[in-house]
Amino acid sequence: MDTVIKHYTKGDLTVVWRSALCQHSSICWKGLNEVFNPKISPWINMDGADAERIIEQVKKCPSGALSFEIKEQ
Repeated sequence: MDTVIKHYTKGDLTVVWRSALCQHSSICWKGLNEVFNPKISPWINMDGADAERIIEQVKKCPSGALSFEIKEQ
């Protein structure tokens, strides 16, 4: 399977999704559906919540498919 890596950015926060690592546990979208919604494209809506809530949810990803980067100023 080809690895797809997508970046979703809002301000200084970027969420990175690595498709090859995703186990489809549904933790991300069940915990924060305003941001993570696999029924729409793009499936990550960075405007759905503030950065703090997004980071908290990304940290719950059991496979590491979701990660985040914060741009240093």
